[in-house]
Amino acid sequence: MTHFQEDEITGKGYDARLMKRLLAFLKPYRLHVVISIILLLGYTFTDLAIPFLIKVAIDDYILNDQFGDIYKIIVLFVGVLLVQFIIQYAQTYLMEWLGQRVILDIRMQVFRHLQRLSLKYFNQNPVGRLVTRVTTDVETLNELFSAGIVSIFGDIFLLIGIVVVMLNINWRLALVTFSVLPILFFIAMMFRIKVRESFRQVRLRIAKINSYLQENISGMLIVQMFNREKLNFKKFDDLNRSHLDAHVRTILYFAIYFPAVELISTIAIALIIWYGGALYLSGAVTFGVLTAFIQYAKRFFRPISDLSEKYNILQLAMASSERIFKLLDQQPLIVNSPRQVAPIDASPHIEFRNVSFRYNDNDSYVLKNVSFDVQKGEKIAIVGYTGAGKTTIINLLCRFYDVVDGEVCLNGINIKDYDLQLLRRHFGLVLQDVFIFSGDIKSNIRLGEKTITDEQIVEAASNVHIHQFIEKLPHQYDEILTERGSTLSMGQKQLLSFARALAFDPDILILDEATSSIDTETELLIQDALKRLMMNRTSIIIAHRLSTIKFCDKIIVIHKGEVREVGTHQQLIRKRGIYYKLYQLQHKINV
Repeated sequence: MTHFQEDEITGKGYDARLMKRLLAFLKPYRLHVVISIILLLGYTFTDLAIPFLIKVAIDDYILNDQFGDIYKIIVLFVGVLLVQFIIQYAQTYLMEWLGQRVILDIRMQVFRHLQRLSLKYFNQNPVGRLVTRVTTDVETLNELFSAGIVSIFGDIFLLIGIVVVMLNINWRLALVTFSVLPILFFIAMMFRIKVRESFRQVRLRIAKINSYLQENISGMLIVQMFNREKLNFKKFDDLNRSHLDAHVRTILYFAIYFPAVELISTIAIALIIWYGGALYLSGAVTFGVLTAFIQYAKRFFRPISDLSEKYNILQLAMASSERIFKLLDQQPLIVNSPRQVAPIDASPHIEFRNVSFRYNDNDSYVLKNVSFDVQKGEKIAIVGYTGAGKTTIINLLCRFYDVVDGEVCLNGINIKDYDLQLLRRHFGLVLQDVFIFSGDIKSNIRLGEKTITDEQIVEAASNVHIHQFIEKLPHQYDEILTERGSTLSMGQKQLLSFARALAFDPDILILDEATSSIDTETELLIQDALKRLMMNRTSIIIAHRLSTIKFCDKIIVIHKGEVREVGTHQQLIRKRGIYYKLYQLQHKINV
């Protein structure tokens, strides 16, 4: 049994290695980043110019009774504001555009990588967790790219500019203003520590909610059947309240931090008024300088608050990127061999040569020294008790897993030496649990294969006796199916999967318990469809209903992971072994 580990966040507040990998996504947009930084520099200059213009207006015009020429400063002031507006508009639009483009690239890369991962990975990780990676975690990075990385430069430029200007105007008054910085840095440090842990808890709890939602919605039939609504609601309520508590703690820290910064900035302004007022009365500074200092002080604490907020964005991004890169670093277990061979011939000869397999290193072997062969065009069945290893054989043949020992060969060549996509093109797999995608019937048969025409779809549906059912639907082959085909019966979904397999015209047809949930009437239809499906192609059938495999050329009996019997239906009945017992259990007759 697989145990799912919770998604704890154990990374650092800042990880240079992760940041380097994140910045790699900006490489295609280097020009946009450079332009954005230039715009930030322009915005910084305009922001620094505003208090200076106020100083000039007071000292050079108002106090000197030069009201006739003050319009020059007014025009310049309005011009600076207009330029600032244009720069801010361009920079905001550019950064938001950049953030969305990078998020698009990351999400596409994650989804592309997910499709390459082996089935073993998906068996060990809940769907809700993977959905969180592609959606919530990726979206968290949006703020880093749109309002984090480049905007940090703007805050730093503004801080440096204000410090330089204030020291240049009056260094004594500047030092008085900066005297409150140690208190501010201490508060900011405590805030970062508390918020970091709080954000960790928020991310952990949202991952738990997503996983639980996916599991609960997927199993809604069982939930309602066994009256688990109240129990499941209580569990979800606990998860949701836990998430709420984590968010409330985060809000609490923000509610304390920002008023604290505002209080410190107010104290700094009070110090400017107190000390600057004394300097003004003594004639050491002008009234315009005092006014400008107050303006610069207000601007000085704004980027400090912004940098603390940027740190929180960075912390969230580090946590999310750690999980995203952990997923991206997960290597597929099933990959193409560097030694590629020629394409597979139609209806190849299949061989299992002393194959042994187990799903995990610490598990017992599911298959032990399994050997058998399937000739071109031969129709074989694999039977056995539940857990004997029948489906595992199919998983190995389609190379969803690789064997631990032995070889699986097509035409005498190990399947590892074939291109993976070309290999699977030769198989048509029909499972007991048919997966129906959201979309119309036509797209569920074609599955995006453009070479399959509408005429071929209708022909395939007719051959498996589902055409008449489809023709009765309001939109026929354009009828939209709901998620997982919930509006179709089990038999209709399986007939649809038969049409899908037939439309792709595979060389090797595999039926894995494909008729175990079919009613008698539908089974008769499928029996006729099977004859057409199996014509001129190699066929492998895994079935519990032994009545459906009497016509097979060969029946292989698997017991406890080993091949115990091989023969035709009549030969195995006469042998009175495992197959005979299975047949007797099903039919409850003496043969």
